[in-house]
Amino acid sequence: MMLDNNQLLRFTTAGSVDDGKSTLIGRLLYDSKSIFEDQLEAIENTSKKKGHEGVDLALFTDGLRDEREQGITIDVAYRYFTTPKRKFIIADTPGHIQYTRNMVTGASTANVATILIDARHGVIEQTKRHAFIASLLQIPHVIVCVNKMDLVDFSEDVFNKIVNQFESVSSKMLVKDVRFIPISALHGDNVVNRSENMPWYQGAPMLHTLETMHISSDINKVDARFPVQTILRPQREGFIDYRGYAGRVASGIFRPGDEVTVMPSGFNSKIKTIDTSNGQLEEAHAPMSISITLEDDIDISRGDMIVRSNNKPEATQDLEVMLCWLNNSPAKPRAKYTIKHTTNDQKAMIKEVVYKIDINSLDRINDDDSLNMNDICKVKLRTTKPLMIDSYRENRTTGSIILIDDSTNETVAAGMVV
Repeated sequence: MMLDNNQLLRFTTAGSVDDGKSTLIGRLLYDSKSIFEDQLEAIENTSKKKGHEGVDLALFTDGLRDEREQGITIDVAYRYFTTPKRKFIIADTPGHIQYTRNMVTGASTANVATILIDARHGVIEQTKRHAFIASLLQIPHVIVCVNKMDLVDFSEDVFNKIVNQFESVSSKMLVKDVRFIPISALHGDNVVNRSENMPWYQGAPMLHTLETMHISSDINKVDARFPVQTILRPQREGFIDYRGYAGRVASGIFRPGDEVTVMPSGFNSKIKTIDTSNGQLEEAHAPMSISITLEDDIDISRGDMIVRSNNKPEATQDLEVMLCWLNNSPAKPRAKYTIKHTTNDQKAMIKEVVYKIDINSLDRINDDDSLNMNDICKVKLRTTKPLMIDSYRENRTTGSIILIDDSTNETVAAGMVV
């Protein structure tokens, strides 16, 4: 199978405190030779000061001073690295319960969630929580890394027991593609290089799995959605009458000649040309940034959406959304917030909290309508003007929203349209 060398894979790490997430990422970067010499030197010095024998791999991601001093990860740390086969962005998210919101933001754009499990402890509450969030965010692929195999004598039985435990949890959730890898991040077993200590494991090491994972089909190619960001009127020679609608294709495929509808106005037209800075295209797909010109002169502005006439999203002012509350201050009852959906900004009100989810037991709480930091709940929203939405399960771009508090300009919640 040919891989696109420029294909970018985003993955997030999740696990309980001290499961070795930061060490695993450090090992990935170290063994794949993705670290600059000056970075390596600085971390070797810090490791010596702390009295470690070798290099403390966790220091590659724990960027905040508090994290280094406490030896824990607090914020989402993004790391970029590349191998000859693929480019990667890693979101290292915290393991603590009180940082659930950080995991939600770090995982919202990921193709792959890597969930770490300590081989000595097996599947714990935090593992269930992370699997639930991965399923809630519809992350297409999950890699379960059973770490610290060196502390259980590289036992195949321990590994198989944990696989069975996790499968009984994930079978109740919407997790499509789950793979299991026994690793020791500290010693490098099955991270970049195959482990000699676990000949019973016939699968690929973690990096090879990430490099060869098929992610092209994760993008929705059926529903053509083009949220308009801005209108291009160059007013210069050769372009006097040019009117292009610029933005990024959210999903689907567009071609010149396609019958399209502009929403919410409902006017129909045909695509005349698809332009980029490098010339015209015969086809555009997500996530390309393009400019579309139409056969007809239609009044279109930022926030409108160009879609195929035979395949339209729902235009509605009433949304049901799974919401994660991100702000320190609780939600104000019936307060108005700015809702951002693709390029569209409107005012919205939380009409009703349908239920909250107990993040520990994953049970529903029906009679509590308070919204506090890290709460995950299903709510009903009402917007001032229609939004063109798909369900998040079908389209992660047109199915996601954020809420902003107008008085502080802070993002207070992130949501997924049910």
